[in-house]
Amino acid sequence: MNNPENLKMHTPDLAAEKFAALAALFPNAVTETIDENGVLVRAIDPDILAQEINTHVLSGKEERYQFTWPDKRKSVLLANAPIAAALRPCCEDSVNFDTTENLYMEGDNLDVLKLLRETYLNRVKMIYIDPPYNTGNDFVYEDDFSEDSGEFLSRDGQYDEQGNRMTRNFDSNGRFHTDWLNMMFPRLLIARDLLTDDGVIFISIDDSEVENMKKICNEVFGGGNFVAQFIWERAFAPKKRC
Repeated sequence: MNNPENLKMHTPDLAAEKFAALAALFPNAVTETIDENGVLVRAIDPDILAQEINTHVLSGKEERYQFTWPDKRKSVLLANAPIAAALRPCCEDSVNFDTTENLYMEGDNLDVLKLLRETYLNRVKMIYIDPPYNTGNDFVYEDDFSEDSGEFLSRDGQYDEQGNRMTRNFDSNGRFHTDWLNMMFPRLLIARDLLTDDGVIFISIDDSEVENMKKICNEVFGGGNFVAQFIWERAFAPKKRC
């Protein structure tokens, strides 16, 4: 990024792009319906789609194998939703700004991932993440920004340096696992888009969420792509003897 001016980037609406791709493959499955707001919208007819691909399409409460939690659909929408974000180069804090091949970005990691997806789609060979372990003592990102300024002030100390809202996720919270899953799932979906076909992702996690992490990774990356789990055993200092 050679231009020191602020650069405003608008990421695409991935949901619309996926619909267009599906419509191009199966135009006869595209129909119209009325949504919950009474607006006429385009939709996909699952019966026609099932005929085209010659398979069974699940609907309603039909039993199936799945891993789900409250607001899972919203987390998928969050991953696909476009954003308008500004990149502000910090030339004074940089080393060899015009010639370096390295890039360090600060901000909400979900927004940063979406911006990276624009340039590095299917081009990243390796990703390493060290997310909150959800031990009940650490913080997780809160992706609901609907509170007003009064609530903002009352939650002093729960924002990071970039102004992203953080919340301490106590294990007494009724949404203890749900909040963590809704924070992780959209970020993993975007990480998948960044990886090359032979790319790999490494994730540090502890026993608090290792099982849920494995399940959502199986869903995002495919269970057949799981390679191995490395267990790190902490070495405690020996007790002093009198």
